[in-house]
Amino acid sequence: MADMSDRVIGVVLAAGAGRRFGRPKAGVRDWLPTAIDALRDGGCGQVVVVLGALRLDPIPGVTTVIAEDWAEGMSASVRVGISRAAEMDADYLALHVVDTPDVGANVVTRVIARACEDPAGIARASFGGRPGHPVVIARRHWAELLPTLSGDRGAAGYLRTAGVRMVECGDLAGGRDIDRPADLDR
Repeated sequence: MADMSDRVIGVVLAAGAGRRFGRPKAGVRDWLPTAIDALRDGGCGQVVVVLGALRLDPIPGVTTVIAEDWAEGMSASVRVGISRAAEMDADYLALHVVDTPDVGANVVTRVIARACEDPAGIARASFGGRPGHPVVIARRHWAELLPTLSGDRGAAGYLRTAGVRMVECGDLAGGRDIDRPADLDR
């Protein structure tokens, strides 16, 4: 995967207010560093963190961008992430969320490999058949994806129609989003 790393930009979507959780998830425990490490160690040459509701000090070795319209939902973060990846001249974008702390580099590596080897150029982790993150999207999809983004659904609508390849990763992680504090106990 080392030969691909300069072509893949990892983007951590961490702009939300975490309303159901009670606070922005970008500030929870070690979730943000865990997501950054998963992308970096999983094959991304550079990592972008999209913040919004919570502003943090600069993170060494990471590009931090602000989704000013973060309250619109995940779509705002995805738009900012795609824009920054395009500016960085990436060929692939690996979208990851901050609230799946058990997803590690081995999951990212597997999904990147599938996206890069598949003619569709788009792959998504799944866990026991349930769609999850990361999602890796080739540059050729970005222009078509952008106008489909709205609200808190992120790229989900586009992925349903774009020929996404599901990559089973349930043997590596649970991939469960942690939406409420009670989810931490499960």
